[in-house]
Amino acid sequence: MQYKKLGNSDLQVSELCLGTMTYGQQNTIEEAHQQLDYAIYCGINFIDTAEMYPVPPQAQTQGKTESYIGEWLVKQQRDQIILATKIAGGSTRLKWLRSGNLRIDRTNVQQAIDDSLKRLKTDYIDLYQIHWPDRYVPLFGSPDYDVTQERETTPFLEQLEIFADLIKAGKIRYLGLSNETPFGVCEFCHIAEKMNLPKIVSIQNAFSLVNRTFHINLAETCRFHNVSLLAYSPLGFGTLTGKYLQKNAQGRINLFKGFGQRYDKQNLTEAVQAYVNVAQKYNLSPAQMALAYVRSRWFVTSTIIGATTLEQLKENINSAEIELSREILQNIDAVHFRYPNPTP
Repeated sequence: MQYKKLGNSDLQVSELCLGTMTYGQQNTIEEAHQQLDYAIYCGINFIDTAEMYPVPPQAQTQGKTESYIGEWLVKQQRDQIILATKIAGGSTRLKWLRSGNLRIDRTNVQQAIDDSLKRLKTDYIDLYQIHWPDRYVPLFGSPDYDVTQERETTPFLEQLEIFADLIKAGKIRYLGLSNETPFGVCEFCHIAEKMNLPKIVSIQNAFSLVNRTFHINLAETCRFHNVSLLAYSPLGFGTLTGKYLQKNAQGRINLFKGFGQRYDKQNLTEAVQAYVNVAQKYNLSPAQMALAYVRSRWFVTSTIIGATTLEQLKENINSAEIELSREILQNIDAVHFRYPNPTP
């Protein structure tokens, strides 16, 4: 396992990060702890969660994931674990979370961080991330920016001042973003520099063989602002394993109706089949090839992997041993040119 510096922080994170969004829904606490133990054994030191997990989000399970991790974390050497969690951003959908008021304002942030710390049974969070922006942006497969959807939002400066106080209080060490845009990254970075406030160190956005849109604008933005990408959904919600090429496959897309809508797109099946063909041509697991591709990108600091079974987790972690040859990468690019970004 290799380790990379996270932005301009002093954190050295493993190139694979353990995602935990299934804990409390598809995974029991015993299964969660087994996965956590195995990940640490394999050299992963980076764990990602969120206050709204598990998914699909619902009132009766909200917070279970953090609680499962907390029960495990108290038995670990805390300073050897880099723990990331997320505060839900502006939304009208999660009405049961903090009474539906999800503004990134002082009252909400203070409650969210205190609740997460309590569930996680820790005094501090290494990386605290805004799960999605407080302001309106197109999210989760929405294709266009719709000015009629713009809403009142907490100013960037005010948000940074709130998180600066949490850093001074020792509750968080570093700030990150998620599902953000080039505009958002630039504003957070410029204002932080101008006002001498804590700078964001990372962005957690989707990136995979079927969604390479990060290349277009965010790669340049993050390069020159020294913001690390934590790539989520590197398997495209499991589609890149090839399992959904079979009817009635087991997995979240089929288990939870409507949950994978952003992956119900034209040319996805054709693209996945083509990538599976490339993997088979070179005697690679489709999942491991997909993960190795993401890990090979110069702007990816850590690739977030998740699994519902220990066997899946082992396969995903073993992808860290695979280096894709130039020939394989050329074959991958040939597929991309035929089916560019079917799930942006």
